[in-house]
Amino acid sequence: MSGSRLALTALVVLLAILYFVLRVGLGLGLLVPDLIVVATLLAARQLRPGWAAGLGLLLGMLEGAVFPLTFGASALALVLVGYLGSRTRDVFSGGGLIFLAFYLFAGKWLYDILLYLILLADATPGPPSALLLISPLAALYAAAAGLVAYSAYRTLS
Repeated sequence: MSGSRLALTALVVLLAILYFVLRVGLGLGLLVPDLIVVATLLAARQLRPGWAAGLGLLLGMLEGAVFPLTFGASALALVLVGYLGSRTRDVFSGGGLIFLAFYLFAGKWLYDILLYLILLADATPGPPSALLLISPLAALYAAAAGLVAYSAYRTLS
């Protein structure tokens, strides 16, 4: 395993552990940025589409094990976000911080939209105004956390 692969694996594992410790262990709930989505999106830029979708499935299953209400929905949404995030590497070759901030913002917002649409079949998604009011703020928060994580990743690799 090369140094950059090891650093990427360490980043994904650290973000996942940090997410569950902060959100569940310390009981911070929605005050914690969605680090699972951030980990999927950051790794997806480095992985092939199939591996990124597999990582999304794994992280979605972990999240669903902790929050059973969205078990299958979060896994499916993360699979799609991971796959599409990996495909952006073919379309956008930029690697700057502004691009990364927009990429993380758009990816988190897409995740929220997909989760809403998937849960719509269950009739438990919440008000649609949340997609326009709360979701962009959560995406901005996740993008800021992702930029911090990416800066730490670049320093270590």
